[in-house]
Amino acid sequence: MATPTRFPLAKLFRAPQSSLSAMFLLRDCGRRAAASLGKRLSLCRLRSDSAAPCEARFDVVVIGGGHAGTEAAAAAARCGSRTLLLTHRVDTIGQMSCNPSFGGIGKGHLMREVDALDGLCSRICDQSGIHYKVLNRRKGPAVWGLRAQIDRKLYKQNMQKEVLNTPLLTVQEGAVEDLVLTEPEPGSPGKCRVRGVVLADGSTIYAESVILTTGTFLRGMMVIGLEMHPAGRLGDQPAIGLAQTLEKLGFVVGRLKTGTPPRLAKESINFNILTKQTPDNPSIPFSFLSETVWIKPEDQLPCYLTHTNPRVDEIVLENLHLNSHVKETTRGPRYCPSIESKVLRFPNRVHQVWLEPEGMDSDLIYPQGLSVTLPAELQEKMITCIRGLEKAKMVHPGYGVQYDYLDPRQISPSLETHLVQRLFFAGQINGTTGYEEAAAQGVIAGINASLRVSGKPPFIVSRTEGYIGVLIDDLTTLGTSEPYRMFTSRVEFRLSLRPDNADSRLTFRAHKDAGCVSPQRYERASWMKSSLEEGISVLKSIELSSSKWKKLIPQAPISVNRSLPVSALDVLKCEEVDMDLLANAVPEPLKKYTADRELARRLKIEAAYESVLMFQLQEIKEVQRDEALQLPQDLDYLTIRDVSLSQEVREKLHMSRPQTIGAASRIPGVTPAAIVNLLRFVKTTQQRQAAVTEHQTN
Repeated sequence: MATPTRFPLAKLFRAPQSSLSAMFLLRDCGRRAAASLGKRLSLCRLRSDSAAPCEARFDVVVIGGGHAGTEAAAAAARCGSRTLLLTHRVDTIGQMSCNPSFGGIGKGHLMREVDALDGLCSRICDQSGIHYKVLNRRKGPAVWGLRAQIDRKLYKQNMQKEVLNTPLLTVQEGAVEDLVLTEPEPGSPGKCRVRGVVLADGSTIYAESVILTTGTFLRGMMVIGLEMHPAGRLGDQPAIGLAQTLEKLGFVVGRLKTGTPPRLAKESINFNILTKQTPDNPSIPFSFLSETVWIKPEDQLPCYLTHTNPRVDEIVLENLHLNSHVKETTRGPRYCPSIESKVLRFPNRVHQVWLEPEGMDSDLIYPQGLSVTLPAELQEKMITCIRGLEKAKMVHPGYGVQYDYLDPRQISPSLETHLVQRLFFAGQINGTTGYEEAAAQGVIAGINASLRVSGKPPFIVSRTEGYIGVLIDDLTTLGTSEPYRMFTSRVEFRLSLRPDNADSRLTFRAHKDAGCVSPQRYERASWMKSSLEEGISVLKSIELSSSKWKKLIPQAPISVNRSLPVSALDVLKCEEVDMDLLANAVPEPLKKYTADRELARRLKIEAAYESVLMFQLQEIKEVQRDEALQLPQDLDYLTIRDVSLSQEVREKLHMSRPQTIGAASRIPGVTPAAIVNLLRFVKTTQQRQAAVTEHQTN
């Protein structure tokens, strides 16, 4: 084996070396790219700190240009708010800092829901993917996971183009060091109100609402082996002053960690002996507005599968003393753990390593499942023990990140904080992991920050309406002590909250209550809704004998002994039958419903779940009754004496500040007896208020 290349950590945090330039754009190159995009904009749309006025004013200021920040800024602007996106570097907007992929099981649902709210990431993925695959195909479509490998460079270019051309949205480079705070608004919880931000150069930007999407930047620390260096991301400085401000305000701060694998040179890998995975044909887009993705299946790139072996375990176990990241008590991601964590938690097992391309013209391969923070020379040694990677060249090593997060029980379902009015948190600052979870929080925070400016009620997605609702409810009621990621298993009403129907669940509400949906999206969702209703009605109206259906569609498992007529909708429920097959059997009037591929697919899914949905809808109504019982926002759980609650329950309610009886019932440690007492208190209070109102009226 060739002499291993040494990658001292100090060098990685100085100006990027040539070996890193393929992975991370040089700052100057990035600025030139941003400048070329900005040529189509007026100069006031893109500024640096030095050009900023001393007292700029915006409706909404978003701090951070990652996946949460871009969605938040664009959402606030779509709602009609003059919005400023502040980021350390414009050239890193839309950067995929870790894995080159979007979607997956549970995460694909979030992508569809963000898109239903007119978010950006799904449309950008349809323009930037290089390998589209639906996971969980062996199960029902309710839990299918849309996923795609993404071209990093193309995604970033397309996202920057989208953001820099969004009306009412200004992008500015700058580091936020502090918050501008004033007296709180009367009648709302909170010890103070945010009025803007202070930049590192001392200038102040005033705003009606502020959204923090700082990712891993709050006191971020990067780790390789025993070496540590302050950084929020490779090449970027951490946010120290802002972290200190939040802590002084009384926010409960925790510490989490994550990591990323090394990057490998594509030409040094022996793909011929590995298992090849090809993309789906046809590819299913993420966005409801995309008829298809930008690239044909035959032009997409494959992925390859290899595995670890006992020698990998030996290298990890023999060198734990050289790995400070693993020795840290800080919690790391349970569902995307480092190879060190997997070896320790699951000894004597073989682990999958997916070799994923980073772009159409990239010579880098991302070894998914091989996140590692061993010293660089040991990473090289470990890699070459793996089948197909015997001669692999490591372009740069994997590394760990440790960072501050804020206990998400300190925010409301609108993502506004309890302590500081008009301050919103979104993304990893709330303890989540993953691009999709960040984007989902970002779009909700952006919408609600804008609604707060205009004095309108918040836009809340409940557990019965979407995966976004489950994500935010879990965070705000349960909190998290490890990086939280979305799974279908977290969702109670999976049959109703499917990827295919996210538009019918959320787009119309977002249009009516938030005004964040474009006319094009609203028209598409309206057309789909009416077409589905009409199609289901037509399918129900076509009834033939079972023997007739058997002649028309021999492969359909229909018993010819059935005496009653069978509807076309019942035939479509058969696994072997789709709309194309049904339309061939009964061309009139079914042929027109196959012209739109998405419509035909959704009719099939609606038919499959028609029977079971009736039972689930009843369960949803029962939950919604509890959610309708609102708790007073200004309720002081620590001091109220008209309700019998233990001190433990009072403290838990005080920390989470649930907005409904339903949310209170989901807080661990809040007993059924406490819920009954709280419900009695709320009803008594409401009756008293009603009596007072009636007396005043008389």
